[in-house]
Amino acid sequence: MKVLDCVSMLLRQKGGEIYSLPSGASVYSAIELMADKHLGALLVVDEGRLSGIISERDYARKVILVGRASKDTFVREIMTPSPITIGCETTVDEAMRTMTANRIRHLPVINSRGEIAGVLSIGDLVGWILSSQDETITHLEHYIAGDLCH
Repeated sequence: MKVLDCVSMLLRQKGGEIYSLPSGASVYSAIELMADKHLGALLVVDEGRLSGIISERDYARKVILVGRASKDTFVREIMTPSPITIGCETTVDEAMRTMTANRIRHLPVINSRGEIAGVLSIGDLVGWILSSQDETITHLEHYIAGDLCH
C-alpha cells in the first residue's frame, strides 16, 4: 500500500458494493438507505448514469434547517448534480488532494468505459494512507535492524 497506488487497488480491497437511488426517490428513502447501510452519502443514478450525489450534509442543510419534510422532498431537489469524479488510475494522493481542495467527503470513481466503479470516502483514503505509513515504518525498522529477510 502506497499513496501513489491507484484508487482501483483501494476499491478492490474495499469491495465493489455501490449504493444508489434515482433522483425521483424521496429524501426519506435516501436517508433510510444511508442509515441501513451505515453510509454518509449515496450516488444518484438515472438511466444507468451518475447524475448526482446526496449526503447527510445535504439533508441537514437543505431539508432539516429549512423546515422541509423528507417524505415530500425529492432527491433531485437537494442533491449535488454532476459531482466531481475521478478515474480508476487516479492515485490515492491525488484523490485526497481532490477531496481536500473541493471540501468533499465522498468521491465517485468512474472507469474507462464511463461506468461507476465505486465511491471512496475520506475515511477510505485516510485508512489506506495510514496503512501505507505503517508498512513504510515496519520496512525501515527491519532495514535499520539489519533484518534483510523481511
